[in-house]
Amino acid sequence: MATLQVRRAAGALLILIPIVFTVCFTLLQTLFEYPDILRQPTAEVLTKFQAGGPSLVAVWYVLTLTAILFIPISLLVHRVLADREASTLLWIATTFGVVAGVAQTLGFLRWPFLVPSLAQAYLAPGASAAQQAATAAVFDAFNRYAGMAIGEHLGYLSTSVWTFLIAARMLRVPLFGRWIGIAGMALAIGVATGLLEPAGVAWAGAVNAISYLAWAVWLMVVGVVLLIRKTGVVTATRPAAAVV
Repeated sequence: MATLQVRRAAGALLILIPIVFTVCFTLLQTLFEYPDILRQPTAEVLTKFQAGGPSLVAVWYVLTLTAILFIPISLLVHRVLADREASTLLWIATTFGVVAGVAQTLGFLRWPFLVPSLAQAYLAPGASAAQQAATAAVFDAFNRYAGMAIGEHLGYLSTSVWTFLIAARMLRVPLFGRWIGIAGMALAIGVATGLLEPAGVAWAGAVNAISYLAWAVWLMVVGVVLLIRKTGVVTATRPAAAVV
């Protein structure tokens, strides 16, 4: 069972990290027209990135740190929700939470470390058409693999699984109201719709984006509950059937 110190640490991170993430995402929209810019030609993306300068790189770096910090969030939430013998599904949820943090980190890392050099090479005054074509090919390859495959697809999948299983666990934890668990499960499904966007489902991207914003608020609500509720009862009630 979680100590008060663990609950406070989990609550603080669950509030702080979504706030920092939201601020960074808003700055990226303002400075870089993200994520709409990713649907533009590579030349326009790299030109816009170069124009953003060091401040844009710094925002991407801080955003990467929020992804890394989702790993300790997953581990602390596990401690909060675990009883003396944590269930198999809770361990599965925590594994997917760690994978979500790693996937998002790998997806974001290309922006502060790889893309600046690609933009500089592409926009260099003496760059030939062949050099620009090679640079664009590298950018497109990393964008599809690190961005779409790892950061988005694997990130959406693992985040939605973690959220759904954690929210289902919360349904039977007295510390949380049932509405928190139900809301989390619904948002997990919304996040998972992002998996359909590469298949050409037009509305999937919008639903995913809205769900992610609401998901950040949900995390903060969970964090507030952990910080302000005085009750020490966090152990899940045990039904006669299988434990989630």
